[in-house]
Amino acid sequence: MKRVFSLLEKTLLGSPVQFVWQKTLGNFIAVTGADHTVKIFDRHGQKKNEINLPGNCIAMDWDEDGDTLAIIADKSSFIYLWDANTNKTIQMDTGMREPMSFLRWSKTEAILAAGTAKGNLLIYNRQTSRKIPILGKHTKRITCGCWSSGKLIALGGEDRLITISNHEGDTIRVATVKGEPSDMQFIVMKTDDRTSGSESTVSVVLGKKILYLFNFKDPENPIELQFQQHYGSIVSYKWYGDGYIMIGFSLGFFVVISTHIREIGHEILQACNHKDNLTSIAISQSLNKAASCGDNCIKIHDLSDLNEMYAIINLEDENKGLDQLSWTDDGQLLAVSTKRGSLHVFLTKLPILGDSCSTRIAYLTSLLEVTVANHIEREIPLTVSVEVEPSFVAIGHYHLAVGMNNRAWFYALGENSVKKLKDMEYLGTVTNMCLNSDYAAALFEGKVQLHMIESEDMGTQEERETRLFPDNDDKSKILCHALSSDFLIYGTDAGVIQYFYIEDWQYVNDYRHPVSVRKIFPDPNGSRLVFIDDKSDGFVYCPVNDGIYEIPNFQPTIKGILWENWPMDKGVFVAYDDDKIYTYVFHKDTIQGSKVILAGGTKVPYSHKPLLLHNGELTCQTQSGKTNTVTLSTHSFLGILKALGPNDMKQMLTQTLMLKRFSEAWELCKLLNNQSSWTELARACLHHMELEFAIRIYRTIRNVGMVMSLEQIKGIEDHNLLAGHLAMFTNDFNLAQDLYLASSCPSAALEMRRDLQHWDSALQLAKRLAPDEIPFISKEYAVQLEFTGDYVNALAHYEKGITGNNKFQEHDEACLAGVAQMSIRMGDIRRGVNQAIKHPSRVLKRDCGAILESMKQFSEAAQLYEKGQYYDKAASVYIRCKNWAKVGELLPHVSSPKIHLQYAKAKEADGRYKEAVLAYENAKQWDNVIRLYLDHLNNPEKAVTIVRETQSLDGAKMVARFFLQLGDYGSAIQFLVMSKCNNEAFSLAQQHNKMEIYADIVSSENTTNEDYQSIALYFEGEKKHFQAGKFFLLCGQYARALKHLLKSPNTDDNMAIEMAIETVGQAKDEALTNQLIDYLMGESDGIPKDAKYLFRLYMALKQYREAARTAIIIAREEQCAGNYRNAHDVLFSMYSELKTQKIKIPSEMATNLMILHSYILVKIHVKHDDHLKGARMLIRVANNISKFPSHIVPILTSTVIECHRAGLKKSAFGFAAMLMRPEYRNKIDLRYKKKIEAMVRRPDTSEAEEPTTPCPYCEFLLPECELLCPGCKNNLPYCIATGRHMVKGDWTVCPHCDFPALFSEFRKAEIKQAVGGAVHIVLLHVQCGPQDTLELILEC
Repeated sequence: MKRVFSLLEKTLLGSPVQFVWQKTLGNFIAVTGADHTVKIFDRHGQKKNEINLPGNCIAMDWDEDGDTLAIIADKSSFIYLWDANTNKTIQMDTGMREPMSFLRWSKTEAILAAGTAKGNLLIYNRQTSRKIPILGKHTKRITCGCWSSGKLIALGGEDRLITISNHEGDTIRVATVKGEPSDMQFIVMKTDDRTSGSESTVSVVLGKKILYLFNFKDPENPIELQFQQHYGSIVSYKWYGDGYIMIGFSLGFFVVISTHIREIGHEILQACNHKDNLTSIAISQSLNKAASCGDNCIKIHDLSDLNEMYAIINLEDENKGLDQLSWTDDGQLLAVSTKRGSLHVFLTKLPILGDSCSTRIAYLTSLLEVTVANHIEREIPLTVSVEVEPSFVAIGHYHLAVGMNNRAWFYALGENSVKKLKDMEYLGTVTNMCLNSDYAAALFEGKVQLHMIESEDMGTQEERETRLFPDNDDKSKILCHALSSDFLIYGTDAGVIQYFYIEDWQYVNDYRHPVSVRKIFPDPNGSRLVFIDDKSDGFVYCPVNDGIYEIPNFQPTIKGILWENWPMDKGVFVAYDDDKIYTYVFHKDTIQGSKVILAGGTKVPYSHKPLLLHNGELTCQTQSGKTNTVTLSTHSFLGILKALGPNDMKQMLTQTLMLKRFSEAWELCKLLNNQSSWTELARACLHHMELEFAIRIYRTIRNVGMVMSLEQIKGIEDHNLLAGHLAMFTNDFNLAQDLYLASSCPSAALEMRRDLQHWDSALQLAKRLAPDEIPFISKEYAVQLEFTGDYVNALAHYEKGITGNNKFQEHDEACLAGVAQMSIRMGDIRRGVNQAIKHPSRVLKRDCGAILESMKQFSEAAQLYEKGQYYDKAASVYIRCKNWAKVGELLPHVSSPKIHLQYAKAKEADGRYKEAVLAYENAKQWDNVIRLYLDHLNNPEKAVTIVRETQSLDGAKMVARFFLQLGDYGSAIQFLVMSKCNNEAFSLAQQHNKMEIYADIVSSENTTNEDYQSIALYFEGEKKHFQAGKFFLLCGQYARALKHLLKSPNTDDNMAIEMAIETVGQAKDEALTNQLIDYLMGESDGIPKDAKYLFRLYMALKQYREAARTAIIIAREEQCAGNYRNAHDVLFSMYSELKTQKIKIPSEMATNLMILHSYILVKIHVKHDDHLKGARMLIRVANNISKFPSHIVPILTSTVIECHRAGLKKSAFGFAAMLMRPEYRNKIDLRYKKKIEAMVRRPDTSEAEEPTTPCPYCEFLLPECELLCPGCKNNLPYCIATGRHMVKGDWTVCPHCDFPALFSEFRKAEIKQAVGGAVHIVLLHVQCGPQDTLELILEC
């Protein structure tokens, strides 16, 4: 709270002072002390008058209007009246003999009541100067009293009486009270009946302890309110609100109570506001504040929340304490007197005067002080002391103007200083003033005076220095005005808004509104303005195009408008009243044209007047002379966003879109990161025709279609055409049509309606824009109408669609097809059928046939189907007509089995079985075919053939019954099994001793274990062990199967043993395995079985190591017996199996297989006259001749001959010498004996060295047929085609057995005979090119 002034006059000091504020206006304060004078000061502390009294002042009071101050003095019967308007004092003789003790002015009229020290009363009417003395009103001194609004006066005196009188002095009611009354007030009691608002109750303090409520209409029931002793005595009390009383107590407490009858006596609030004492309380209804003083401080509370402290004023230099406290009626000034005789006045509420220009504001900070600030640009505030308390403030770019009445003072604003320029008087009281950089415009009495601020320094022409508006010939009255950088703008009571261009000094624009224009508010550059008319409606006016746009939801309580000063938000403005700020946005360029929208509302703090809007922040002036910043709720997105939840951010996104703050919306969408938010932003950009930004968004969300569409149209200069495209993209098709029609390309509207299939609209547009398109649109419309079932209109539009132009033959055919279909649907069948028959389209005939068929017009439908070559459908419809003759004609063309079946049934019913069979066969009804062949055509062979081909169960049953009737039980059993009637087949086989046939048939079928078991039990009973064992094996009863198989007599093929091995292999039962091994070893019957069965047993059991050992033994025995092929087979199969199972191959097996394979290769090489290779293989075999004991001599003989042929004379000689041993000599074939003997007698040991090739492991060069590398000691893999060791660079494998081979030799090999019965190498020898495929097959 700012102190305005203090009165420390010597004449007042030393004793308490009385003071009283002028009522209503509060411009004067009357102060008196113990010096027999009353001093009158203005609100700035300047003394206006001093009234001398014959004694100390006892009481003084202002009349209701504040025009007259009445004063009474001690020991005087005179009343002193000071006139505030004339500054003169009148001394009025009351005519009373005793001194005056009390006075009070009426609340409603200029009537003064004055009481005397002896209880008499004087009523004085100032208007009529009439005095009414009433003697004996009280018996003792009148000490207190008050007026009601109804011209009643209540008085209290030392005689402890309360009297109620009218304004004539007639007593209405008298009441006796317990104590001396003081501080009397008329009140309205709070009751349930809200309609009773008369002041019928008097409140009065009795003996400073009791608050007494006396209702003179109910005098028998007064209310006495007593309070707790520790509160102290009652100092003062005030009524406020709806029947509430605030009471101050001497010990620092204040209490709030209600006077409602149900709440009376209940303390709503109790607080100790001061520690030691409380001397006074005051309430300002206009401020809604309450104040109390005591302990050298003043404490101020808000009446809406008394628990909270609003302000504290400390007066530490007042050591004797504070005394009385009082507010002016308007709440601007608060005066407090002290017990030492001083008076202090504080500013509690300033007149809210302020103005703004761009981002600079000027506002009243004290009664005689204006502050100029620019918080946005952070300039240092300037304080300007003014000469008078202003009633208006105006600020421009470089100047400040303040003034009151008809006078204004102008100041030049520097960077750090203020210079007073001049003061100026106008022809009337100025109600508003505006400034720009050079001119000032003052509004007074319906006129505006425009004049230069610093004319003497500008050198301007005289006629441009000042001008009065309106012109003399214009009788209208200016109600409002504004001044921009270039224009003076004003509105009149005739509804005219005039633009006066200062540069050219002439009018440039006017707008006429139906009613008077009350207020105008241009934006910072004057290109658009908001005005409020006499109906309290708001509009945005654009002088560029004379556009007028009504502001939606515009409240009639709106007091002012502020435009956004932030350059990026040019279209934003706020409208404000006492309670709320409404944010509006003027959207100039949207697809819907220019419009104003309401973006939201913000609560206005109490007593805040908006001065400046910048980037969503509203700078407001407060009653305390300070500014406060309020952030608009519509701009909450300017804060920190990351801490917010998704719902809050979505709400903020909506705000940014309404305000066209697309950059902030982009950041919000990045945080939200969902498709719907991006889409919403993109649609808003389309709405505002921000194409580049929309393309950027659609690129971000990867909407390729929209990006391409916008890229295509962004170069369009026609505003309406571009807006039409965008309206179409946002699905506002009606708007798009209007925009297209207003554009340079109206045909786009027709294209859009066609694309949308809005055919009615398209036809209407086509009549105007493109009549040639009507047939084509009619045809498309007819298609849609046909789909929706509106056949009447569809027919009409099909007929309209026929052009008769050969150029559009296909289109006309489609229309004629539609006419045909719609004619049929409408019942004009003859026309429709004729049209369809004439039409070349098969599809039309089919469709019309379907329509006729649904209408049960079968004859015509079949005719159209037949004409359209839809024979299946035609035949089906002819069948429904029972027209079998036609069906028979069409049957060769019919593919539907259903139709053939219907025809077959009809022919069978007629006894024409051959035709029926043929139809049944076409219908794939094989059971009926079989039935007819058996029952009517006596052709069982054909029936059997069909059953075998089709595997028909029902057919098989029929054939089985047929053979059963003939006594062919074997065939009957076969077909019963085929028909899954196994039980019947089993019974038949058992009955007729055909079980072997049944068993053979069943074993080849997928049959259940129960069937196998039944057969096995049958054979068990018949002692047929092999068959019993076989079927026990099939049903999984391995023990019983093995038992019967071992009992089965041996045959040449030993099938029983083979099956026993299979049984043990499947059973995987150790006991059964041992039992079979004992049998094979001869331990059960003393006859050992062939070792090959033991080998097969081990293989079946997957005991590969034992099988390998057995295989070696078998192979050795076969080899010794000369059965080299068998030995090779056993070793090879075992080798392959071990390799598959990834078990290590025994070296003996590998060596024996290599020797046997080398021996088999000899025959192949010799057959192909490759004697060298044959000789090399024979040398390898001969070196292991001990493994061929049965054929030593023949093998050695072959070796000698082949070595001799191959030129290996030394090797031939060596093996020939071996043949000359006595044990071999006599066994040599006589054909070769002499030659071999001669070879030994005349030896030739010449022999070429064997070629060497590298070892595949270590690259050591060794003879090509050597299989043991001297370098790395590895056994080398050998080629299955040549027997040579493998070479790394010439490697391949057989695709069948996976054995290695030399690729070059493998390609050359052409083997045409079996190699030991085990391996076949088949080569397709062709002329090979680089891309040819060489198929190599090695069969094992």
